[in-house]
Amino acid sequence: MTSIKTAELEVIQALSKRVVEAQRSIRILDLIKWDDAVKKDFFQHKGQKLPAVDAAYYKSRPLPFNAHEKMEEFRLILRDTQNQCGQYSPITRLIKRQCDEYIRAIQMLAARGTPVFSEIAMELYGSPSDAFYTGGPRLSDLGALLFDVLTILDVQLQSEADVKRYTPQEAQESLQTSLSAFFDQHPGHVTVMVSDGMIADAAAGADNIKLSQDAMFSDRDLKYLEVHEGWVHLGTTLNGAMQPYCFFLSKGTPTCSVIQEGLAVITEVVSFSSYPGRMRKITNRVIALDKVTQGANFLDVYRYCIDCGLSEEDSYNNSVRVFRGSTPTGGPFTKDLSYAKGFVLIYNFIRFAISQHRIDAIPLLFTGKLVLDDLPLLGELKERGLLIPPVYLP
Repeated sequence: MTSIKTAELEVIQALSKRVVEAQRSIRILDLIKWDDAVKKDFFQHKGQKLPAVDAAYYKSRPLPFNAHEKMEEFRLILRDTQNQCGQYSPITRLIKRQCDEYIRAIQMLAARGTPVFSEIAMELYGSPSDAFYTGGPRLSDLGALLFDVLTILDVQLQSEADVKRYTPQEAQESLQTSLSAFFDQHPGHVTVMVSDGMIADAAAGADNIKLSQDAMFSDRDLKYLEVHEGWVHLGTTLNGAMQPYCFFLSKGTPTCSVIQEGLAVITEVVSFSSYPGRMRKITNRVIALDKVTQGANFLDVYRYCIDCGLSEEDSYNNSVRVFRGSTPTGGPFTKDLSYAKGFVLIYNFIRFAISQHRIDAIPLLFTGKLVLDDLPLLGELKERGLLIPPVYLP
């Protein structure tokens, strides 16, 4: 390896470190969540009054960074990347997408509680009105089409595996055992913990999975959580972090959510870890988001969830997922479209890769946090020896 090559590697490593450090305080879901006081007040009013969340609510919970300074930090990273790596190099194009998206995410967070928040969210995560091709069905059509079929299957295929028999602590022990065996290159590094104040039953962090202390879990739940949160979300984070040079791939921008969730759902399906009730929950969220774009407010979505047979607790949590960052009468936060949208994109990509005899492209999906447009760039980096294959593959 020549000194020029060594210098290039050091530049890429330094840029990767700056990206990782710059994004550290941008925790979108933490910065848009509603606290327990909102939930308590909602149920004190028997679910008949809109939650007390407005722009002032978010202003009383300031961002942990100066928005202007943080955006300028990413602009400087991009400028230095272009100057040091060339404007059209794969590294520059990958880092440019990340920097541009982080800047847009900061603008979204700065607009919490206003219509601009939802406009940027739909730009980053998608809209129920999105179509996959000209004249094709919209995402909302997909949700409506699948919902009735999945409802029937959910009833027909209920079994002992659906019984919520495990406490959060029991689920923690089970998942910790299975994931420790899977992530054998990181002994003691991946942890499963029980947490309070969660909307979802479970969520993956950089090196952990959090389980809600208010949830109970079934055998089916434990299997899909191992696959979805563990194999895919934690796996791609660790694969990205293990890159010797491009370890900025361990950090995901908002649009990466589409591929992340799609990859996780399709991995659930092909590993026989998914089930109709699980997929019905995903399509439910698409329908709820479409209702909001049509003018529904928080109470409308809450009552829709009740009518679908969800408990009051689950109906509230599902409704919060739709409106967090916004207001109970504002536009939606559309991250939950990622599951259905990503599933279709990943499914079609895999079919295309097989038809073109490019099976070797599929493992690249697990290299880190990425979008489909990144794949040709990652292929170039792999050929140059700047990218190593993913260590953890389902």
